[in-house]
Amino acid sequence: MTDETTNGMEIAIKGIIEKKRYGRELDDGEIEAFIDAYMAGTATDAQASALAMAVCCNGMNRRETDALTRAMLRSGETIDWGRGAPTADKHSTGGVGDKLSFIVQPVAAACGLRVPSLVGRALGYTGGTADKFESIPGCRVALSLDAFRATVEKTGLSMATQTAEIAPADRKLYALRDTTGTVASQALITASILSKKLAEGAGALVFDVRCGRGAFMKTREEAESLAAALTEGAKAAGRKASAFVTPMDAPVGRAVGNAVEVAEALDILRGCDGAPADVRETALVLASEMVSLAKDCGLEDARAQCEEVLSGGAALARFEAMVEAQGGSLDAFEHMMRRPCARFAIQSPRGGYVADIDASVVAESALFLGAGRERPGDAIDPLAGIILSVRPGEKVSPGSALATLQASGAPDRLEAAAAKLVRAFSFTRARRDEERPMILSIVR
Repeated sequence: MTDETTNGMEIAIKGIIEKKRYGRELDDGEIEAFIDAYMAGTATDAQASALAMAVCCNGMNRRETDALTRAMLRSGETIDWGRGAPTADKHSTGGVGDKLSFIVQPVAAACGLRVPSLVGRALGYTGGTADKFESIPGCRVALSLDAFRATVEKTGLSMATQTAEIAPADRKLYALRDTTGTVASQALITASILSKKLAEGAGALVFDVRCGRGAFMKTREEAESLAAALTEGAKAAGRKASAFVTPMDAPVGRAVGNAVEVAEALDILRGCDGAPADVRETALVLASEMVSLAKDCGLEDARAQCEEVLSGGAALARFEAMVEAQGGSLDAFEHMMRRPCARFAIQSPRGGYVADIDASVVAESALFLGAGRERPGDAIDPLAGIILSVRPGEKVSPGSALATLQASGAPDRLEAAAAKLVRAFSFTRARRDEERPMILSIVR
C-alpha cells in the first residue's frame, strides 16, 4: 500500500467517525469499509472505540444496523448445513439463573432439528452458558468449526464458544466495547448477536430477551425494542425468526450459579419431582416456537412433540449424547455434586409471604461467592452458587429456610455473601394474588 493510499484511507476513516459523531447516517459502503479496515489493521483500536462511542451516543437506524451486521458476518466464515433436517437455535440475552438452553436445545434436537448453538461466557454475576457447560468435568466448549459441525451432525446439537473463524470482527470489536463502556447500544448489541447467529447457519432463530432488575435491558420498552430489532434483522437476512420478552426481576428457577444450574436443568430433563414448573413451562414455550418455525407446523403440533420428547426421555438422551461428544462425563458431574463443600443457610426473619426476590441482589451475592467474573480471566468456582428454598408468593414462617449458599473455596466468604443475599427478600403479611406472567410479549 502506497503512502498516498494509506493517507487517503486514514482520512476516510476519520471522516466516517466524524460523520457518526455528528449524528449523521453512514451509508452501507462506509460501514463495510470501516470494518474491512479494522480487520486489516488500517483502522486502529482507538478509532474503532471512537466509532463505537459515536454509535452508542447517536444510534444507528435499521438500514445501518443491517449493514453493520452484514459487514461483521462477512468478516469470517459461515456454516451451510445443506439439505437434511431443518436447523434452528435459541438465543437469550441472559439473566440470573437462566439455564434454559440446557433444556430448550435438547428438546428441539429430540424433535428432529439440528441445533447449532454458539454460546458465550459472562463478565460479572454468574457465568455464561459456556461456563455452566464447562462445570461438567471434561466438557469442552472451545471446539473447532469442524468439531462443532461434526457434533451437531452426530448428536443433533452442540454448544460451543465463538471460534476464530466466526464473525472475527464482532469478537475484536466486542473486546473494545467491554472496556470502553460502549456495550449499551441497541445497534451494536443487535449486530453482535445477529452476526454470530447468522454465521451458525440456522434457518430459524428464536430470541429470549430478558428485562428487569437482573437483566441487561431494565425496562420492557427497551427489551421490546431490542426484540423487534433482532427479529427484523434476522428476517432481513432470510431467516425465520421470533422473539419473546420475558421477565427478569426474580431469578429463573431456584438455582443460581454454574453447576447448580446444570443440575436443575438435568432435574427437568429427567422429570424429577420438585423441579421448577415455571422453568419447564418457559422452556417448552421456547422449544415449541423453534420447532414450529423450523418445521413449518402449527404451535399445538410443535408443543405436543416437545412435551413427548421431554416427558419420554428423548431430550435427556440428546443432552447426554452432546456432553459425551464434547468430552464431558455426567457420572463425574454427579460425583462432583455429592462432594462436600462449604454451605451456609439463611432463614426468614419473619412470617408471612415472600413478596419479591430481587434478582440483582441474588446475582451480586453469587458473584461474591465466586460464581462469576469481576474481570476478564478471573477463575470461576463451578460449585459456587445459591439454591433458593422459596419463590415469590410462597408462605414462610419465622426461621424457615430462604436459601442455601455454597462454594468449594473461600468458606469465610459464605457468611458475608449471606448478609448480602438477605436483602434480596421482601415480605408481606397477606398473600398477593397478582399474576406473574412468564411471557410479557411476543414479536413475530
